[in-house]
Amino acid sequence: MARPDKEAAVAELTEDFRTANATYLTEYRGLTVTSMKQLRRSLGADTKYAVVKNTLTKIAAKGAGVEISDDLLAGPSALAFVKGDPIDAARHLKNFQKENPLLVIKGGIYEGKFITTAEFMKLADLESREVLLAKLAGAMKGSLAKAARTFDALRIKLEAGAPAPVAAAVVETPAVVEPAAEVAVSEPEALAEVAEVPAQVETTEEVVATETPAETPAE
Repeated sequence: MARPDKEAAVAELTEDFRTANATYLTEYRGLTVTSMKQLRRSLGADTKYAVVKNTLTKIAAKGAGVEISDDLLAGPSALAFVKGDPIDAARHLKNFQKENPLLVIKGGIYEGKFITTAEFMKLADLESREVLLAKLAGAMKGSLAKAARTFDALRIKLEAGAPAPVAAAVVETPAVVEPAAEVAVSEPEALAEVAEVPAQVETTEEVVATETPAETPAE
C-alpha cells in the first residue's frame, strides 16, 4: 500500500475509533465471503464491520487514544465500529458466532475502556436500549393508570359522602321569629314610667332643700 493510501487508511480508522460508541475486535479466519456479507447485514447500517491491517490499526488506535495490546491484533482481523446500540451489536455478533464458530471475538472497547471476551459475552446478554425503554414505558404507563384509578376512587368517595349544599339547608330550616306583641312593652305602661320620672326628681329636690341649713350671714 502506497504511503498516501496508508495515511488515508489510518485517518479513516482513527475517525472510526473516535466516533464509535463501541468497537469490537474479531478474527475472521476461515469465514467465507458469503458469511461476511451475512454478518454485515445482521449488524445493520449502524455498525461498520471492516477488515483491517493490524499495523495500521495500532497506529490509528494510538492516535485516537485507544490502547490495544499487540496479541489482540494478530492474524486476520476485522473490527466492528458501532455507531448505534453497543449491546444490540454485541448480541448480533454473539448470535452469529453460535452459527459460525470460526469467528473469534477477542474483546473490544466499550465506554472508553477495553473489555475482555468474557465481559463482551456478558454485555451481549444484556437487554438492548430499545427493550429497556419499552419496559420503562410500560412500567410508567402502569403506574399512571394505577394513580388515575386511585384518584377516581377518591373522587367518587368524596362525592358520595359530601354534605348538602348550604343554600338548601337555609331553605329547609325557616328562621323562628318571636311575635312583636310578646316582646315589646305596652304603650300605656311606657307612658306611666315616663310620667313618674319628674315626680321622683322633684321629691329629691325637696328633701335636699329641707335637710340643708341656711348659711349664717357673716358679721
